Amino acid sequence: MNLSLPFPPSVNGYWRAPNRGKLAGRHLVSERGRRYRAEAVAEILEQLRGMPQPVKGDLAVSVMFCPPSRAKRDLDNYFKALFDSVINAGIWIDDSQIKKLEAEWGPVTKGGECIFLLLKHHKI
Repeated sequence: MNLSLPFPPSVNGYWRAPNRGKLAGRHLVSERGRRYRAEAVAEILEQLRGMPQPVKGDLAVSVMFCPPSRAKRDLDNYFKALFDSVINAGIWIDDSQIKKLEAEWGPVTKGGECIFLLLKHHKI
């Protein structure tokens, strides 16, 4: 399965932690994170032409993050929003299914993009 998705927010932009009120001290998905998830799920459903059946078993995932600018970024900060969106779209059931993960930076792309490839994982 090969998908082209919006560039995700970093883990720092995905979470928010209120410091007052009844939610103080809890970590919640931010407005930016919820907006990304809605956009990514809509893209997934459009590209797959509907709700998929969740893939079962071990998975291999390859991701190319094409950032919107040349700013310095940590590659490992962008998986949470992406994987939560994939789960919400019904692609797989749980992140624990991922047995192989490859990631790289792609070229700077206007607006940013995330190229996502999902395969069944086969042990060597």
